Amino acid sequence: MPLRVGLVAGEPSGDLLASRVISGLQQAAPGAVCEGIGGPAMQAAGFDAWHPMHALTVFGYVDAFKRLPGLLRIYGDVRRRWESSPPDVFVGVDAPDFNLRLEERLKAAGIPTIHFVGPSIWAWRYERIERIRRAVSHMLVLFPFEVEIYRKEGIPVTCVGHPLAANIPMRPDRLAARARLGLDPDARILAILPGSRSSEIRQLAPRFLEAARILLRRDPALRFVVPMVNAERRREFEACLREVPLPNCHIIDRAPEPAEGQAEHGGAWPAAWHVMEASDAVLVASGTATLEAALFKRPMVISYVLTPLMRRIMEWKSGQSRPYVPWVGLPNVLAHDFVVPELLQDDATPAALAEASWRALTDAQYAASVEQTFTDMHRSLALDTAQLVAQAILTEAGRVP
Repeated sequence: MPLRVGLVAGEPSGDLLASRVISGLQQAAPGAVCEGIGGPAMQAAGFDAWHPMHALTVFGYVDAFKRLPGLLRIYGDVRRRWESSPPDVFVGVDAPDFNLRLEERLKAAGIPTIHFVGPSIWAWRYERIERIRRAVSHMLVLFPFEVEIYRKEGIPVTCVGHPLAANIPMRPDRLAARARLGLDPDARILAILPGSRSSEIRQLAPRFLEAARILLRRDPALRFVVPMVNAERRREFEACLREVPLPNCHIIDRAPEPAEGQAEHGGAWPAAWHVMEASDAVLVASGTATLEAALFKRPMVISYVLTPLMRRIMEWKSGQSRPYVPWVGLPNVLAHDFVVPELLQDDATPAALAEASWRALTDAQYAASVEQTFTDMHRSLALDTAQLVAQAILTEAGRVP
């Protein structure tokens, strides 16, 4: 009988992760059948999607509440299908609110469960460890420091590295990236990444643009490049740009043709990767983009601003007024140090953002130190993720000789 694997991914990042897992699994177990909830990358890898991934993709608590009936219907459908016809193993990719609930039911029904991408219990809501213990047969984490957390709680765990570390080159080529984007090879360039959600654009773009205007007074030749994930985000950013005009600002919402050699680093890149590679420094919203900027070895300034309502909701849900750790940005969390500055909430003033960005752009000794730290970090994350995940799936399914 071919190996049968249930999979649920609920975000674009999870879709990409899961697609590589499927490819690795099919190499390790030819004929393996993967089914459940996923996106276009998973389907391109041969996944049987019962429901589209976007049905689970929600942005914030208000959106989740509005879509709760549909989410419950999908949850009930996949749970009943797998309980009546159990797969050899179930793999939940990120999306912890949905997947941990599902994993708990499936594990109770005797189905081995794997959770891929550990929730950030090291920062928020450590009490979730109790549900994880009930729900998860084997936890797969992206970062080495997470292993000890689960080991001490008696939960089987494997660090599988971060796929981004294999997809981003160890030595980025700034000049080649500028040539692809049609940018001046000799210009000083600041990449501005105000986030991929409407709420992030609203909160961060005006501050980032005001900071850029301050920088422009220091260096009128400074160039700004802003990648956008889609046309809708571009329209929202351009609305901010009309309120805070910025000369020398170049917006990119479509990646150039893949460069020679990119196939060995994950194929076509998103526009943001080209921009990061081309830049001298990055002003960025906290999130996965901070790790991407670190893997491109760029000095950065990390920022984030929550509305008062969202902050109250987060504090209510987590029971915390701040994370357990003193850092928010992933590069700093991994380094256990403030390698790059974090300007959050009231500290995210245009003047402070400009001052920190100026140092990132102009202090060569500082930039070299950051580059070395990020190079070491890149090496620590560069594991064969697809092979390690496939091995864990085969082991839990009892298919390893």
